[in-house]
Amino acid sequence: MAPIPWGKFPTVAEHQLARRWLQFTANIGRAPNTIDAYGRAVEDHLRFCAAEATDPLMARADTVAAWIRNMLDRPRTVGHASKGSRQAETGLANATIQQRLVAVRSFYEYLVEDGLREQNPVRRGQAGRGGRRPRQGLVRHIEQAPWIPAEEVWQRILAVCAVESLRNRLMVTLAYDGALRRQELVQLDVEDFEPAHRLIHLRAETTKSQRAREVAFGSTSSQLFVTYLRERRTLFGRIDGPLFRSVSNRNYGAPLGPSSWSKIVERIARSAGAARLSTHTFRHLRLTDLARADWTLEQIAQYAGHRDLATTMRYIHLSGRELAARFHRANTTIHADRERLLASLLEEP
Repeated sequence: MAPIPWGKFPTVAEHQLARRWLQFTANIGRAPNTIDAYGRAVEDHLRFCAAEATDPLMARADTVAAWIRNMLDRPRTVGHASKGSRQAETGLANATIQQRLVAVRSFYEYLVEDGLREQNPVRRGQAGRGGRRPRQGLVRHIEQAPWIPAEEVWQRILAVCAVESLRNRLMVTLAYDGALRRQELVQLDVEDFEPAHRLIHLRAETTKSQRAREVAFGSTSSQLFVTYLRERRTLFGRIDGPLFRSVSNRNYGAPLGPSSWSKIVERIARSAGAARLSTHTFRHLRLTDLARADWTLEQIAQYAGHRDLATTMRYIHLSGRELAARFHRANTTIHADRERLLASLLEEP
């Protein structure tokens, strides 16, 4: 059976049906990050049900609605404690609530399939097809445009990165070059690289879609990669396996985890004065740059590892100036064609 860190989800672990569902979900090959997110979501829902003295087998749509209201009203803090900028806000983020509803819907669907419930209390939204009106889900989906740093901000970020360790600089360049997700980056293996062609072979088990793909890296990454391999050999000896290793006294030589990469990026963001910088920003920027380079949507989706082109569209964020420039270029071409056709009127019949 696939291993699950049950200590993170004590309520799920104690609930026989929820435990079976999460183990089933892990056994069919869902990514570790998905299992973690699903476990936390159902953990939260089960705790709410316990507080309301409601058995999940008997929970109705109004119980789910009350849980949603609880998440919308729940206090939370944002900002950095180290800078004294933490602020109190109300309600979990829309994306967090959407993610939790997906997980809890999956849990109840499992109970329905097992014949333990007749209906799933978490209503699913439906697209309008065949002239039918679309059906809204329980919570309206709010889609924020991804943040892309302006050139001046990007230069500040790179200036801060320039004084980071060799390992961290390589992680930054590879995250951008390959449009890599956090989990994909930290799970890179020495054997995944093909330096002669500047290619990285991403293994299926390390990707969100569970599909292998290939991405490229540039000359800067290539030079940093060779130099880091020398440094890595000096620090840890000749070892294969995960590329990025910890140099801390506590975990010396151990593979670097996703949370460590997040902390590195948070530190860079604070130093660069770019509060919105995240591990995903490098991916957003690379995919946007590919769009700027006139890659097709299908090519960008393949590079990103997206199954759905609609997902790719959400990642690409061309600025207003770029869109305006494209409009004027297109308009100029169309205008020239129109003038050429109108010129035929100058000819005598």
